[in-house]
This record gives sequence, structure tokens and C-alpha cells, in this order.
Amino acid sequence: MRTPAEALEALGAMPCGRRLLELLAGRPDAWLVGGAVRDLLLGREPRELDVVTTGDAALLAAELGEVQAAHERFGTFLVRFGPCAYDVVRARAERYAHPGALPDVRPAGLEDDLARRDFTINAVALRADGELRSVPGALGDLGEGRLRILHDRSFCDDPTRLWRLVRYAVRLGFAPEPQTDRLAAEAVRGDALSTVSGDRLGAELRLALREPRPLDALHAAQNLGLVAGLDLDPGRVVSALAILPPDGRTDLTVLGAVVPDGDWAAPFGFGPAEQRVLDRCARLAPVVADRPSAVARALRGEPVEAIAVAGARGDAATAQRYLESWRHVRLQIDGRDLVLAGVPEGPEVGDRLARVLDRRLDGELDDGREAELAAALSN
Repeated sequence: MRTPAEALEALGAMPCGRRLLELLAGRPDAWLVGGAVRDLLLGREPRELDVVTTGDAALLAAELGEVQAAHERFGTFLVRFGPCAYDVVRARAERYAHPGALPDVRPAGLEDDLARRDFTINAVALRADGELRSVPGALGDLGEGRLRILHDRSFCDDPTRLWRLVRYAVRLGFAPEPQTDRLAAEAVRGDALSTVSGDRLGAELRLALREPRPLDALHAAQNLGLVAGLDLDPGRVVSALAILPPDGRTDLTVLGAVVPDGDWAAPFGFGPAEQRVLDRCARLAPVVADRPSAVARALRGEPVEAIAVAGARGDAATAQRYLESWRHVRLQIDGRDLVLAGVPEGPEVGDRLARVLDRRLDGELDDGREAELAAALSN
């Protein structure tokens, strides 16, 4: 594990980290905090840069860059400066009115702010002068690869921490210590998740899907009882992601490859359009090798995520060719050309264009308007 000095050196080697250190130098009231410190100490590159201050958080945020969002209730600010993003928060203490509620907060010192966090490994803070603060046991847990909650009611107060337990275990390769493992299982059995809104649970699920190993995160979540009914076939997920084109959504593809239908996602705050994609992922027939025109007729209009999953269940090469090439084939003529050439307006126009497109896809026509028009009028 790195020393605080080595962690600061690594932070300074990052362009966004260097700017942060320059602005925090000489400010005893501001600290890098949470996952960023955890990752730097572990020799990993931080995914986010969070700053806590016992001073004026709004003023510090304005000095760091342009404030993109502010949450007055929690005293938090999202700041952007070029490609850099920072989260700035006023140090606070928290109290939960009831299980699953958003916390009531009040300004507090750094020790209280660290004590409100989810796991000991995230209850660490590093100042620009190299001073490191942490809750008791945090550094030992970091060194030993343990996940430990800070108090016994942690999962009941905020059940989304159950999802974070899964994400950190998979991402870091850490294991819950026995008491944390027991309390997590008890919280799930006690239906703690029912105290949290679908939107909040959905936000945690989406974060799990963005992990470097999303399928492992889903496996861990299903083992803990956070989700159920998923068919976690790793080969299908890997194949679907290999087929997915750049304009597709990775998170929906991973989830679509394992859910039974779109309704599965409704309790997690997924909207109708996303549920339709997931439903088509579950229900679209496996892709079969066939003439390009037949493949295009079967897949045209389907979400690219569903096509990737259907390819993983069937002929992956055919699905990939459709997504990379065949779906982009267009005619140079349209219905107006046929009407001007004497074809009566009505369904016949569309039928002729469809037949010409099939011939183009199957390589039976030369490129060009003249060849397409002649083929359309010859039918």
C-alpha cells in the first residue's frame, strides 16, 4: 500500500489531480476524501475526485471551476474545469429519520464527516500537505482487503449500501468481514430494500452495470438477494458486447442479455423506452444465417442492443454483418421517383421499393439510380 506522500505524488501526475493539489495547497480546511484516497493508497487511479471542506464549500467550488450542479440540502457541488470533474461537499454529520430515508444533515467537522460514510475503506481523507485522517481500522482494512461498515444499522439506514458492498467487493477484490457479511444478509432478509425508492435502487443497479466486470457484479447482487430471476450466462453477455455497435448502450445490453423480460426492470425506475429495449432483448428470436434481405426484414427496426443479444443467442457473425453493414444500405430512389415514372400512388409503391432494396442487399443490382429505377419498374 502506498504512503500518503506516494499517493499525493500519484495524484499530482494526473492533470486533474495536479490542478486540485495546486488549489488545495495551503488550505488546512480542505481534504481529498473517500474513494479517491482509497484508490490512491491502493495504487489505483481514482474514478472520481471528491473534496470535503470544513469551510465555505460554495466558495471552494467556484475556485475549482464552473459549478454544474448544486444540492443545497446536502451542501454538495459538481464542478467542471475543462475535462476535469470534482465533487465538493461541506463536511457534515447525518441522522436518518427512519430506515431508507434520505439523511438529515448538519455542518460538522472532518471526523463526523468520515464517520457518516459507508465503509471504513472510504472513511479516509488526505490533505495537500500529506496529512492523512481516517476512522479507526480503515488503513488495516485497506491493507487486508476487508469491507467493514461503520455501525450496525448502516444497511438499514441506507440500504443502497448493500449495492455498494457488491460493487466494491467485485471491483476491488475485497471481502466483507464476518459482521458486515452477517448484517448485510439480515438486512436483505428483513426486506430493507423495500424502504428505498425504485429510482434510488435503479441508480445503484446502473452503477453496477458500469463496473469493469458488470456480470460479476450482477452475480454478487443475485447471490446476496438484491436481484432475482437473472439468467447469468457469461458467454452470452461477452458475445453480445462483442457484437454491439458503438451507438448501442452497454448497460442495457448486459442487462438485456440476462433479464426474463422488460417488466423485470420496472421496479428499478427504468422508463418505458428502456423497458421496451430490455423486452426485445429477451424476446427477439436468435439470429440465423440467411440471405441479407431476409436478415434485414427480420431485424429492421429492432433496438441494436436486442440484435446484439439475439446474435449472441444465434449466429453472431450474421448479426454483426447486419449491424455493421446491411442496416445502413439505402436506395437512391424513393416513392416520388416511382410515381413520376407512372406507378400509381398506394401500397404498390412501397412494395416495389422493398423488393428493390432486397435485391440491393443480396447483391443482385448494380449501384446507381438508373439500375434501381429500372428494377423497380420491371416488377
